[in-house]
Parts: sequence; structure tokens; C-alpha cells
Amino acid sequence: MSHPQGEQPLITHLIELRTRLLRSLAAIVLVFLALVYFSNAIYDFVAQPLLSQLPEGTSMIATDVATPFLTPIKLTLVVAFFAAIPYLLYQAWAFIAPGLYQHERRLIMPLVASSAVLFYTGMAFAYYVVFPLVFGFFTSTAPTGVTVATDIASYLDFVLTLFFAFGVAFEIPVATILLCWTGVTTPKSLKEKRPYVIVGVFVVGMLLTPPDVFSQTLLAIPMWALWELGLFFARFYVRKEERQEDASQEGG
Repeated sequence: MSHPQGEQPLITHLIELRTRLLRSLAAIVLVFLALVYFSNAIYDFVAQPLLSQLPEGTSMIATDVATPFLTPIKLTLVVAFFAAIPYLLYQAWAFIAPGLYQHERRLIMPLVASSAVLFYTGMAFAYYVVFPLVFGFFTSTAPTGVTVATDIASYLDFVLTLFFAFGVAFEIPVATILLCWTGVTTPKSLKEKRPYVIVGVFVVGMLLTPPDVFSQTLLAIPMWALWELGLFFARFYVRKEERQEDASQEGG
């Protein structure tokens, strides 16, 4: 078994951290420069779920003079950050890897890769499933005589919040595994809390979706499934002695 590297001076770690942060920042800037020419097209794509639900003859509006220019630029910068997430996670991995044992590195690497995949999956779920439901509900409930004309900056803030919320929500399996791996809890303890988890995901679904049972269930069930997935894989991230103890308790 290989051991972590020996103790290094604090200044060495700080220099290494600065290097990783600068590389991460450079990656975001490079992606942004590559995408900034297409900023309007990117905004059009993100706005499509709302535009497709607006009544015929209506459109989104810009209430400030600089908003038509600044809002797509802001979105492109955020997209650059999201696109660079795999590289950012790699830099984080490269920073902490020297302090891990070989078997810990083998366990961490799948978590790093799956974190990016799950985050993107959460964003895709929000765009293709949640947005049509949310905006369809909002536009259909407008009072008579009220024209729905959403400001493009307000819309961007709203969808970015949902993108980030669903991206983070889909990290449930990784969070579950880390809680078990670090000893905060155990798979056996989490199994006993399953009824509370089920209630919790439906409460979250109620808070993040329009007030109808279909939309709430559409979010709650994937979150529950992701929690179960994390619970399944968490067994492989607990110490061997704990696995044996849990197995003996279940057998008894």
C-alpha cells in the first residue's frame, strides 16, 4: 500500500492551491472567449422553454438600456463555468490526491467523474422536464387582461437558480456516499431513515415545482431514486470492518 506524501510546508500547499485556482480561472476564461460570439444564440436556447409557452403575439422584454447586451454575456459566463466543471473537478482532485492512499484515490476518482455527470443530468432534467411544466403553469394562470411579458434579466436569474438547484439536487448519490465514507452515518442508519427521506423529497418537490401533484412527483421520484442509488454504492465506501459488522447484524 502506498502512503500519502510526507508533510509539506504550508507555503508549498498555498502555492499549489494558487496554481490550481489560476488554471481553473484560465479554463473558464478560455471557454467564455470561445462562446461569447454565440451569446445571443445561447440565450435564445435557454429562453425557448418560456417563449414556447407565451401567448401568441407576446414576447420577452428588456427594461434597461444595457440589458439586451449584458444579459446574454452574463449567461455565457455562467455557461463557461458550467462547461469547465469537469476540469475544475480535476484540479480539485489533483490538489488533494497526493494526500490520499492509493486505495482512496481509486475510490475518489469515480466520485469526481460522477459528480460532473450528475450535475449535467440535473440541469438537463430541469431544462427538458421542469421548465416546460413550470412556465406552462405560470403563463396559464395569468389573470384576464394581464399580458405575460417577462424581463430577460429576471428570467435569467430565475432559470440560473433552478439550473443550480437541480444540478446540486442530483448530487444526492455523491453526498450520500461521502456521508457514509467519512463516518458521519452508515448505510444501515440511512436505511432506517428511509421513510423520512421519502417525505423529505416530496416536500422538496412541492417547494421547487408548481402546486400540482404531477409536477411534485416528477421531481420527487428521481430524487428518491438517486438517494437509493447513493445508498447502494455507499456500501463499497465504508471500511471493511463496518461492512462485516452490518452484514452480521443483518444476518442475526
